[in-house]
Amino acid sequence: MRQPILHPISLGAFRVRSGGTAALIAFGLLTGCKPVGPNYNRPGFDAPSTYKEVGATTVLVPPPNPAAGGGWRPASPSDGMIRGKWWEIYQDPQLNQLEERIATNNQGLRQALETYLAARDQVTAARSALFPTLSAGPSVNRDRISKNGPDYSSTKPVGYNDLVIDAQASWEPDFWGRIRRAVEAAHENAQASAADMANVDLSLHAEMAVDYFQLRGLDSESRLLTATVADLERQLDLAQHRLEGGVATEVDVAEARTQLETVRAQLIDVGVARAQYEHAVGTIANLSLSDFSIAPSPLVDRQGLTLPKVPVGVPSQLLERRPDVAAAERRAAAANAQIGIAVSAFYPTISLGAEGGFESVHVGTWIQGPSALWTLGAQAAQLIFDAGQRHALTDQARHTYEAQVAGYRNTVFLAFNDVEDQLSGLRILEQESGMEQKAVDSAQHSFDLSGQRYKGGVTSYLEVLTAEATLLQNQRTAIDLETRQFVASVGLVRSLGGGWDASQLPK
Repeated sequence: MRQPILHPISLGAFRVRSGGTAALIAFGLLTGCKPVGPNYNRPGFDAPSTYKEVGATTVLVPPPNPAAGGGWRPASPSDGMIRGKWWEIYQDPQLNQLEERIATNNQGLRQALETYLAARDQVTAARSALFPTLSAGPSVNRDRISKNGPDYSSTKPVGYNDLVIDAQASWEPDFWGRIRRAVEAAHENAQASAADMANVDLSLHAEMAVDYFQLRGLDSESRLLTATVADLERQLDLAQHRLEGGVATEVDVAEARTQLETVRAQLIDVGVARAQYEHAVGTIANLSLSDFSIAPSPLVDRQGLTLPKVPVGVPSQLLERRPDVAAAERRAAAANAQIGIAVSAFYPTISLGAEGGFESVHVGTWIQGPSALWTLGAQAAQLIFDAGQRHALTDQARHTYEAQVAGYRNTVFLAFNDVEDQLSGLRILEQESGMEQKAVDSAQHSFDLSGQRYKGGVTSYLEVLTAEATLLQNQRTAIDLETRQFVASVGLVRSLGGGWDASQLPK
């Protein structure tokens, strides 16, 4: 069975003689009407008083506040915070040059910028509905009536001109706040889009720094493996000479050659990984990969390159410092405004209209007082029955808001988890690096003793190769740990927002 088609019922249409009185009444009512729907309050979240994993020497924590029983002292806006071009804390000129290219050349960031600009334009489009629409224009027609029609008269001409110049105005006063809520939602979405852009910017700069340090770490490994290859080539020559002198065996020569070719293969493998990181750096900087290259420069030899001390601030500041948290909070605000838009559908739609101009059948009398015409009108319409659609849409808006609030709180939880991960990573890697350096020193001493014993004929060449393989493995591990410390340092800066602050959101 077909359902009847229901239309809004017009409550009335009337003409008024005083346009000024109608306008004053409309504006008075409009300014006195509060937008329907709930006003937004930022969802609550109890931030922890301290971070758990602070302990690395490269992490700066705020001094305790005696007045608060030893609790953390909130930092002032200029106290111990990362700001601006955070990558400059690593004091690497080449990294700084590559990072600077992101703002003007990276297409991913350009895409995020254009997305924000489109969202900002949506605010202007939504705000325009608060104002009347005006249109005007002339029309010129030549009409002929039927002699057999009801309008025919022998005293009137069959054909005549119809010359019209008119202007029309229409306005829907925002009595219930539907348009104001729409502007509010568009504004919050634009701010969320701006935070998304800041998050893309932060992620790109962090990825650039991570890839750069990984590449420099591979340069350190490459230098180590190149030196090891040269040493193994000398050992192979020594084993061959000792074989010719009858002191060594074919096994010694074969073992020396095997070890040499193994390290050569490892060196080639490092080259493959380095090329991939070089390509990643060039892509982020939007450079032509066919012409782009980075000269080798081991991480341990970078002049002035040391792990910087990163100020973490107090945990509550994280809610303002991460753009992804700000974006989630702004989307919750936009969803709250959508509730008001849905609620406004329960109220009548009121519209005002006006038209005026000149109409004549002769050009000579077209723009004259007697040819003037005008009309003013107002109309109200209330939807009586919609089979529960408005209730469903309002409930949908409320559930969407609750989902956005849950998403915001989950984003905050993940943000704190991210910071704790980076803090623990720096702390543990620092401890591990110290222990690994002791292992390197011990392995070096063992290798030196084995070499002396072999040259003295006290031990076999296998002992030398075993000691050297152990030394090489520990040296590579030490380089890897140092690289991972730099990566974790960048990760901590990124997890803290990279110097961004919610106050940078466009107003």
